[in-house]
Amino acid sequence: MTRRGVRGAGAVLVAMIVATTATACSDDGDSASSTASKAASAAASVASQGADVVASATAAAGDKLNDFKDGVNASGDVKAGAPATDKDGRVTSKITVKNSTDSTQSYGVQVNFEDGDGNLLDTVVVTVDDVASKGTKDGTARSNRKLDGDVKVEVGKALRH
Repeated sequence: MTRRGVRGAGAVLVAMIVATTATACSDDGDSASSTASKAASAAASVASQGADVVASATAAAGDKLNDFKDGVNASGDVKAGAPATDKDGRVTSKITVKNSTDSTQSYGVQVNFEDGDGNLLDTVVVTVDDVASKGTKDGTARSNRKLDGDVKVEVGKALRH
């Protein structure tokens, strides 16, 4: 995720919490501005942790794609299906690979989960092995964690080897 995307998501979260709590009464005698300040600090901490999770997932995806030695760009051979949410709140998507070559191939596919503004929420790598020549094979991408809201699924990178 870009720093702009992380900051944007954090800013929205902070604004929502501040707006909600600024008019609320505090049970501990703090003023509304003090309560709002505490809420803003908590929101910034949550946003930072969310950014760390995305950064960690992105690094793990990059490491896994690096395992595909001499991989060839195969983004045109891969399609992501519509997102669905499983019983654990994780977003899934059917990944369909069409092997356009004359031999059996394996694919590493980076799948990005994004919000409605295109900010990266999570990323995973799906391996689809032994796709027959001129054949198709499906895999399933599943987010690393529960994702809320309108989530889009995009193929970030696809390598064939």
